[in-house]
Formats: sequence, structure tokens, C-alpha cells
Amino acid sequence: MTKNHNRELIAWVAAYLPKMCWIRGDLKLFPMRGDAGFRQYFRVNSQPAVIAVHSPPGLENNLAMVRVSSHFSEHNIRVPKIYAVDLSRGFLLLQDFGEAIIQPLLNDQNMRDLYTKAETIILDFQKIPQDDRIYPRYDEKMLRLEMNLFTEWFVNILLGIEIQSRDRQIIEDLFEKLIESAIAQSQVVVHKDYHSRNLMLLDDGQLGVIDFQDALVGPVTYDLVSLLKDCYLSWPSKIVDDRALNFMRCLSSRGSIHIESEADFLRSFDWMGLQRHIKVLGIFSRLALRDKKPVYLQEIPRVISYVLDATARYPALKAFEDWFRHRLLPNISGRIDFTKSN
Repeated sequence: MTKNHNRELIAWVAAYLPKMCWIRGDLKLFPMRGDAGFRQYFRVNSQPAVIAVHSPPGLENNLAMVRVSSHFSEHNIRVPKIYAVDLSRGFLLLQDFGEAIIQPLLNDQNMRDLYTKAETIILDFQKIPQDDRIYPRYDEKMLRLEMNLFTEWFVNILLGIEIQSRDRQIIEDLFEKLIESAIAQSQVVVHKDYHSRNLMLLDDGQLGVIDFQDALVGPVTYDLVSLLKDCYLSWPSKIVDDRALNFMRCLSSRGSIHIESEADFLRSFDWMGLQRHIKVLGIFSRLALRDKKPVYLQEIPRVISYVLDATARYPALKAFEDWFRHRLLPNISGRIDFTKSN
């Protein structure tokens, strides 16, 4: 954010604050933890505290954020209130949810309670009407474009591997399988980045939801696998499977989906997670190399573990698993430190 933008944001915030809160002394904006996007967040020294955001309109879809925020709020999803917005400059003034993201708070004692609340919110997402003016479709084109980031940024640029015809055949065969599986699932409203860094523990003990601007209509297992196979933390596979199947039973009891068997649901869940993690390998590589955010490299070993665990479960994915282990893993040494992921 340039000094000029900073001055403009301060002046813009100052114009709105008297309508909702008061300030002791001079108006100040304190930088906050950012995210994987280009948005910058600042806590304002007001009572009550509010959050000022600079979200560059050329790089972030702010109109989508405003629309999704309004629609989520209408359907009782706890998202930060938007007090003011200037779409042309990418300025927003938001309710302050505090700093209690659940990732560092999670432990073996509170995991069940917090994840039950988080899974209930997913069920609430899935009740939201699918308004095409707000939620685009997670179609074959989008699924493929996302996974192509894996080939370009992870395999080719990060690992320095030149894709050969045999490589491309194995990759494309996997992509086709994952796309077919995703499209065959029941389609519902999906947050799209639903994990422990985007859930906040509020003062009343409930969970607030942030970073929802990419919400769309997509596969019924997407948010669940994003939560349970979190790219920033991991749980034992038995806990993940048990929670996934419990969620399946909730869906079945509501009559939301018809499921032939637990094995079918777990397969859809695992394959959806594999699509997400293949994409994320590309995204984290791009964040590190293009956007100069090398911290994301330390998350890659966990994501690789998810990929290998999922492919090892299903004979139909064995060709990709073998290729990944023998073609990619030897090239990772020296580029990524596996000791920094847990």
C-alpha cells in the first residue's frame, strides 16, 4: 500500500467513524495479519474497534465480497458487518471480530466442540438458495484451470521439471477423474476456503466466518474436506473419516442427498480433497515465487502428505501416486524443508 493510498484510507475512515463510534486522540490504523490475497487490514483505534481494509479493485473482487456478505448475513451466517465501502478505491470498513482465529486455539480437548460448530455452519451454507447472480458455478472449466496451477507453478516452476508427454498423460488422466467425481456430486453453496484460519471464535462462543468472497455453487463435500483436511494443520485419518461419515449421516437424515454407501461418500470426499490439494500445491508455489511470500513453502509438505495419502487409498489413482513419488519427490529435496510442517 502506497503512502498516498494510506493517507486516502485514513481520510476516508475519518469521514465515516463519527457516525458509529468515537476515537480517543488521533485516528490511527494498526496493520493486521494479512491473508493469501492482496488485501491489507488495519485495526482502527476507535471504540468500538473497527477494521479498515484496502482491497485493490484491480486484484480483488470486492463487489462479490459485498454481495456474498449480504446474502450470508440474510441467512444467519456470522460474517463481519460491512459499515461502509468504496468500490472504486477498494476501501471497506468492517466489524471487528477480534483476533481469535481457531487455528492456534485448537487442541485435542476442544477440537470436537469447535469442529461440530464449524460443520453446522457448512450445513447452513448448504441451505442457502443458489442465486446465480451471486454464486458462480464450480464447473469443469474452473476445476481444470485451478488444477493447471499444479502443473505450471509446482511441477514446472518450483520443481523445475519440464513436462513430457508421459507426464501430461498421467496428469490429465487424474484431472479427468477428479472433475468427473466433483461434477457428479450434489451441488450446494460453498464457502470455498473453509479452514481454521478463516474461522474466528467470537465473544459469545460461536464461530464467525471470514474470507468468503469466492463463495460459489459446488460439490457437497468441498467445504467439509477443506475443513477436515486443512492445509495448515492435520488430524489423524481415523478422526477425519469418522467426522466425514458423521456429516454424511446428517445430510442423509435431512434428505439432502442420496448416498449409496459410506465408501462412496468417502471416495467423493477424498477425491474432492485431492482436487483441492493439487490446486493448493500450485497456489502455494505461486504465492512463494511470484508474490514473494515464501512462508507458504513450509505448508507444502503437509499438502503433499494429503495427496499421497489419498492416492494410496484408491487403485484407480495408483498411476498418479507412483508418478508423484518417483518423478516429483526426488526433485523436492533442497527446495522445500519437510521439517517445518507438522
